[in-house]
Amino acid sequence: MTDYYFTENPNVEHDEKHWRYTLLGHELNFVSDNGVFSKNTVDFGTRTLLEALPLDVPQSSILDVGCGYGPMGIALAKQFPEARVEMTDVNERALALAERNAEANGVAARTRVYHSDAYEAVAKTDFTTVVSNPPVRAGKTVVNAIITGAKEHLTKGGQLIIVLQKKQGAPSAKKLMAETFGNVTVLKKNKGYYILRSEHE
Repeated sequence: MTDYYFTENPNVEHDEKHWRYTLLGHELNFVSDNGVFSKNTVDFGTRTLLEALPLDVPQSSILDVGCGYGPMGIALAKQFPEARVEMTDVNERALALAERNAEANGVAARTRVYHSDAYEAVAKTDFTTVVSNPPVRAGKTVVNAIITGAKEHLTKGGQLIIVLQKKQGAPSAKKLMAETFGNVTVLKKNKGYYILRSEHE
């Protein structure tokens, strides 16, 4: 299991890949590697979440939980130039790549990349948006912790937006979000992927 993307130090040989991808209309440069999630391209779930995200709502602070090599957090930093973006993961290799990718795409000054198991090391409690493409292979307990822990890190009116496949627990996550926040909306469904949103009222 040491080579799984949700472990701290994947035990696999390095094989870096460099490529470009357009997210939210921004052409971005990425470097990825073995031992990180979706190393060859931006995964469908992340793309679908970004496409469903309300882009007309001003953002001042964004948290990407389980950021991997950083595509979602970096795209959001590009889209919302006034916002501070924090990106967390447990995978040290992914975090190092996220830092490099933030630098390569000109957003390093407005981003912070750091190790955190769910919200363990997250100090801020006034994020306007928390986003996550949670590591479903790490287990339901981890996914549920990302959902339930978001509330205490959001400002009033802030939102949690996550992506999950139906077969990987989207219906139960939807129920948990409704129980935690008192509301949940399905922003989008595409090829079995659900984009779920809850607001901290």
